[in-house]
Amino acid sequence: MRTAGVAFVLACLVSVLLTPLVRRFALARGLFDDQVSARKIHGRPIPRLGGVAIAAGFYVPLLALLFPASSVGGIFYTNMAGAVTFLLGGVAICSLGLLDDLRGAGAGKKFLVQFAVAGALFAAGNRIELLSLPFVGSFALGALSLPLTLLWVVGVINALNLIDGLDGLAAGVGFFAVATSFAIAALRQDPLMMLFMGALGGAIVGFWAYNFNPASIFMGDTGSMFLGYVLGVGAMRTSQKSSTAVAILVPIVALGLPIADTLLAMLRRALAGRPMFSADREHIHHRLLDLGLSQRRAVLTLYGVAALLGATAVVLTLSDSVESVLILAAVGLLGYLAHRKLRQGTVSRDQRAQPAVDGQAACAGLAQATDERHLRHGLRLAAQHFGISQVRLVLEVREDGDIITMSTRPNGQVDVPWYGLEVATGPMLAKMEYRRGQGELAAREIEPLKQALIAACARLYGTDANAHGEQATGTQELP
Repeated sequence: MRTAGVAFVLACLVSVLLTPLVRRFALARGLFDDQVSARKIHGRPIPRLGGVAIAAGFYVPLLALLFPASSVGGIFYTNMAGAVTFLLGGVAICSLGLLDDLRGAGAGKKFLVQFAVAGALFAAGNRIELLSLPFVGSFALGALSLPLTLLWVVGVINALNLIDGLDGLAAGVGFFAVATSFAIAALRQDPLMMLFMGALGGAIVGFWAYNFNPASIFMGDTGSMFLGYVLGVGAMRTSQKSSTAVAILVPIVALGLPIADTLLAMLRRALAGRPMFSADREHIHHRLLDLGLSQRRAVLTLYGVAALLGATAVVLTLSDSVESVLILAAVGLLGYLAHRKLRQGTVSRDQRAQPAVDGQAACAGLAQATDERHLRHGLRLAAQHFGISQVRLVLEVREDGDIITMSTRPNGQVDVPWYGLEVATGPMLAKMEYRRGQGELAAREIEPLKQALIAACARLYGTDANAHGEQATGTQELP
């Protein structure tokens, strides 16, 4: 316990000191996260390499504490192959994430490396070999051990990556999962895993100070995949040493929030016929924003869920078969009710009070705009129909750089992101950005709006836009 405490403090110091340096490096080289998309909420450029500080915070105390002669170091060397493979696998996953943050890496390359690392872990003895269920007992998985181990490790890596959508969310969820794994390792008297979780917990806390809303740096894929890797392997190792009636379900409950979010995303995309790895704005944290919560409140709510699931996982390790079934039934019922609430969503009072506007007529009016006053009016009607609260339109003459702008300054809706679309006609490039509490417009809604903008731009600025070189600015406040 003392060694794990020292690792926590050292990791926290390394992370808290290194994060500003990483942030400065990313700012100097323009390594920012995407500003506007269906998944991003922050709406401004934020550096994204914070995962480097988390990984460094994790490894530095381990190097300092494992190599000298000590009781924990002795345990490390008794299972050296498994422990070394675990640590080297973390380096590989961290490097993969860093490559993705710096240059981008496709899904195929990511899965290739992730499955290769998971396979190396299996070969070194880090595997799921037993399955324990209430009233059934424990039995060996046999040939199923390999695919289950691979799917678990790769699944948790990507689950943490997917949930990294709000300031501080992945760090907080990861911290509560670390605390859960640490508690279970302590109950099972596993000092080596306590040391690993202590180091990871300290690294997260040091970074968390810079990542909580409003974040000044993101962990990026470097951090989210590394967190998922260490948590997935740690939970797997502690569960396999457990004698509880639901040993295999304990890590699933502990990591229930990111796992549920990932499974729902896969099901949602499969039913919609969309690519499995396409981005959308339907994750749990997006749903909470659509219910009217601010970004900070949404994150704190999910912290509470993660803490509750972690406590439930710890209780499960101490429960018999009957108690385990009752606990899991309660968790399942609460999860179902929460999912129903998120799917129903809410409509704000202002939105309910708005008079109905015919979308086809609004787009037709926008397309027939004869001057900028009509263009503004058409935008207002279209925005009212589509539930848009704010819009800004930038019309750029691409040949000589003249710009005609109608825009708004962000108001108090700091937690509602800007979405964007672009249309081009002749020398004119129109960039429209909008705020919409219900999320990004669907493709069937965007298309008529695009066509209306193309017609309006062609009518107003057409091919002689270079000749007049007009510049105008205005503010379009929408109801």
